Amino acid sequence: MATRELSYDGAVVLVTGGARGVGAGISDVFRELGAQVVVCGRTAPEGGGADFVSCDVRDPAQIAAMMEQVLERWGRLDVVVNNAGGAPHADAGTASPRFHDKIVQLNLLAPLHVAQQANEVMQRQDGGGSIVMVGSVSGRRSSPGTAAYGAAKAGIDNLTASLAVEWAPKVRVNALAVGMVRTEQTHLHYGGADGVAAVGATVPLGRLAEPAEIGRCAAFLASPLASYVTGASLLVHGGGERPAFLAAAEADGAGVPDREIRRENAHG
Repeated sequence: MATRELSYDGAVVLVTGGARGVGAGISDVFRELGAQVVVCGRTAPEGGGADFVSCDVRDPAQIAAMMEQVLERWGRLDVVVNNAGGAPHADAGTASPRFHDKIVQLNLLAPLHVAQQANEVMQRQDGGGSIVMVGSVSGRRSSPGTAAYGAAKAGIDNLTASLAVEWAPKVRVNALAVGMVRTEQTHLHYGGADGVAAVGATVPLGRLAEPAEIGRCAAFLASPLASYVTGASLLVHGGGERPAFLAAAEADGAGVPDREIRRENAHG
């Protein structure tokens, strides 16, 4: 029963930014589950592909044209995974206003515009549809070096909750709050294999996520298995980060008294 519910045979799934990185992992998972996956982005993946639609999701006119293409070719749209996003490292105090505008545009306004136009299609379908926003743990903690990105991802959580209320019951809207993921660009952020291993060791599960693991969570949220889930944000971060006070205590060698641990846990 559960296996059948997680089948996407006959479903049309749009993944923004789905040609590489986390997006490619998400696309692969939906394909493995039988979906017709449509990938959009500014640059076509290597080798092209009949399921690629060129679209800069920051431009509502291009989004509208993409939706028309999807409907003309496949006739429906069952799931949208709003994955496109990201930001380079920049000091918030010296980055230009234009830089901040572009980051917020890509990571908050673009998902809103894609979701808005997808909802218009899904509301007309008998089966409605499902939208999954790809958020980030950066929206739930401080995000030094990517302040505008973190603020935009914090907005994704609120946007998800608001759209879920407005568009129910035909369309469910949920989000993933994603932690660190190993992709083809991981070395640019964390260095070589030793750096990646060191960063992974800070995660309770002891490693970075694989893109397919994010894809499986997206597939669950979009499926009938989550039919009563909307407006939710699922943490996909391997347990998050160990509290800094534990590392400080261990480095000092003094340990942390049990009563202090109990007090920290009691107050979050």
